[in-house]
Amino acid sequence: MANHKSAAKRNLQNKTRAARNTHIRSTMRTLVKQVREAVATGDSEAAQAALSRTIPYIDKAATKGVIHKATASRKSSRLTKLVNGLQAKTQ
Repeated sequence: MANHKSAAKRNLQNKTRAARNTHIRSTMRTLVKQVREAVATGDSEAAQAALSRTIPYIDKAATKGVIHKATASRKSSRLTKLVNGLQAKTQ
């Protein structure tokens, strides 16, 4: 329990930010899972479409500080490599 007005405000801010960060992280993980599932099924077009939705969201999470920018870059790179590998197999 906060003893000062400023501490009470800080607790409220922390709860709000934690909820926002949880939502962004959860959505990002769901989008990444959709890309991986599309690759697993071998559907190149669906994988490419899912990737084009996922990469901007990963960048958004990094911009907001939910994940580190190097983590975002690594995730984007690995997903792109995965999808491009699938396209190379189908050609």
